[in-house]
Amino acid sequence: KVAIIPARGGSKRIPGKNVKEFNGKPIIAWSIIAAQESGLFDHIIVSTDDDEIKLVAERYGAIVPFIRPANIADDHTPTVPVISHAVKEIDRLYQHVEYACCIYPCSPFLLASDLIEAFDIIKSTEVDFVYPIVEYPHPIFRSMRKSKNGKMKFLYPEYELTRTQDLESVFHDAGQFYWGKSEAWRELKKMHTDGIGMEIPSYRVVDIDTEDDWKRAELLSQSNAL
Repeated sequence: KVAIIPARGGSKRIPGKNVKEFNGKPIIAWSIIAAQESGLFDHIIVSTDDDEIKLVAERYGAIVPFIRPANIADDHTPTVPVISHAVKEIDRLYQHVEYACCIYPCSPFLLASDLIEAFDIIKSTEVDFVYPIVEYPHPIFRSMRKSKNGKMKFLYPEYELTRTQDLESVFHDAGQFYWGKSEAWRELKKMHTDGIGMEIPSYRVVDIDTEDDWKRAELLSQSNAL
C-alpha cells in the first residue's frame, strides 16, 4: 500500500501553493502527516517536478524517489496519468503495488480516520476507487444563471417553485484523496465513475484553488472547529 502525493511546481493562482505555510507548516506537510498517522502505508511518496517541494516533502518524512516527467507536469495534466506513472515507478523501484492512495497536497483537514475508513471499503468491495464526497450546501436544482442585464434564469425552471427540502441531495468530490486498486490506476480508469463516494461533513472540506479558498481554510482552522 502506498500513498502518492502529486505536487507539481509552478502554481499560478497561488504561487508556491504546495509549500506555502498553513497553520505553522508547509501545507503539503499536513497531507504527509495524515498519511503517517493512518499507519496504512509502506511508502509515502511525493510525485513532483520541483526541487523545493522535494526538499520540504523529505523533511517531513515522505520520499521522492523519482522526478515527474515534464509531459505530465503541466497545468492541463489530469490526476490519473500522474498516479499511473507513479505506480509503475514504484513497482520498478520497490515492490508490486496492490493499492495506491492519491492524496492531494493541499488537504489540511484530511483525517487519518477517513483514509482508514475508505481503505476498509475498497478492501471489502469490488469497486476500483473510493473517495470522499460532500453534499452541496444548496440544492443545485435551484441554481441560476445571471444574464448580462442582471436578470436571473433558473437552470432547472421546473423546480423554481419546489421547496429546497423536497429536492434530491447531490454531492461533489471533496478533493482530498482517492484510494485505488493498482490495476485501475495503471489502466487509466476514471476514478469518479469507476468508484464509490464516502460522505464526509462539509465543515471539513475546502477545495483550495484560489486566494479566497486559502483564506477560508485559514479562518476555518483558526476557529478550532476541527
